[in-house]
Amino acid sequence: MNEEQLVRAVARGDRAAFEELYRRTSPWLAVRLRRRCADEQVVAEVMQETYLAVWRAAGSFAGAAVDGTAVGWLWTIAARRLVDAFRRRAHHTRALPEPEPAPAAEEEALAGALSDHVGGALRDLAPELRQVLQAMVLDGLTVRETAVLLGVPEGTVKTRARRARIAMREALS
Repeated sequence: MNEEQLVRAVARGDRAAFEELYRRTSPWLAVRLRRRCADEQVVAEVMQETYLAVWRAAGSFAGAAVDGTAVGWLWTIAARRLVDAFRRRAHHTRALPEPEPAPAAEEEALAGALSDHVGGALRDLAPELRQVLQAMVLDGLTVRETAVLLGVPEGTVKTRARRARIAMREALS
């Protein structure tokens, strides 16, 4: 069964389908969450909340009827849970002074894996352009999935992707 069929089976209460969906998608999902959050405890909480939401809401998965995929649906749930976790954490730490932000693990990996020139060009991109590149190029998301992840219209994603490509081309020429 593919992931969409597994989600449909989960909607019918099939525990074996849920376990298979978890087995197939949890390693990939954990890696994507770790790219956005270095705190393993937060990642573990988001994973748990995500799969609990999948178990409870599998019947609401629209799938191909709205040009969606099961993996995209799962990532959307996880991304929203991660944003919620960040908001909760920010709410609890407002009284503490803001520490100097550390570079994200993904940015460090990019800097190490790419030449100084390419890494520098990526770091010099505006944050909203870099987010679109990370989602579409590194994570392999479609325009629609990127729009859902970032909470912006699809046209905005297309515009930012084009601006990012132009800026990278100019920086690397």
